[in-house]
Amino acid sequence: MRSSLTLVGTLWAFLSLVTAMASSTSYFLPYWLFGSQLGKPVSFSTFRRCNYPVRGEGHSLIMVEECGRYASFSAIPSLAWQMCTVVTGVGCALLLLVAMTAVLGCCMEELISRMMGRCMGAAQFVGGLLISSGCALYPLGWNSPEVMQTCGNISNQFQLGTCRLGWAYYCAGGGAAAAMLICTWLSCFAGRNPKPVMLVESIMRNTNSYAMELDYCLKP
Repeated sequence: MRSSLTLVGTLWAFLSLVTAMASSTSYFLPYWLFGSQLGKPVSFSTFRRCNYPVRGEGHSLIMVEECGRYASFSAIPSLAWQMCTVVTGVGCALLLLVAMTAVLGCCMEELISRMMGRCMGAAQFVGGLLISSGCALYPLGWNSPEVMQTCGNISNQFQLGTCRLGWAYYCAGGGAAAAMLICTWLSCFAGRNPKPVMLVESIMRNTNSYAMELDYCLKP
């Protein structure tokens, strides 16, 4: 089975898959921000949260220790986090689409040409830029009441208070940076240039096919 990728292209496909999986997995995991509330650990992403307070008997607050997403898009604590959810999600989708196509290029001949590889690299750059923009927007939501309750009531935009950034935030940003810098550059050398002989054979096959169809139509 002949690949449509060069040796550099195979490395590009592997790194594209790794960066896409790293960013996308981090996007869905609620471990972007760590803090505590009522003596219990609390963690956030852009649209998910682990451990949250509810009113118990006697109107006292108790912590429910489970992870889940917010009930609706409007329930996400701040506009900045809503924007971050959309922007980062689109960026992850782009990286996954390019990565899946690149992996298919390892198994299918003539799927990815030199020009198509460069176009896919441009898409990776845009996807990485969107995820990086989402990571930059994330600190703008640290002044929401829900986050402040978790961070000692002293957090603000770009000020964590008693909270700390989680590993998923760094993983998402690292995956985006690798996609923008490394994968985009490797994509320029990923596809194979079509050989003249292959082009001639393809033209001859198409010409013979059209001639046979025309001959069949003209037969009485």
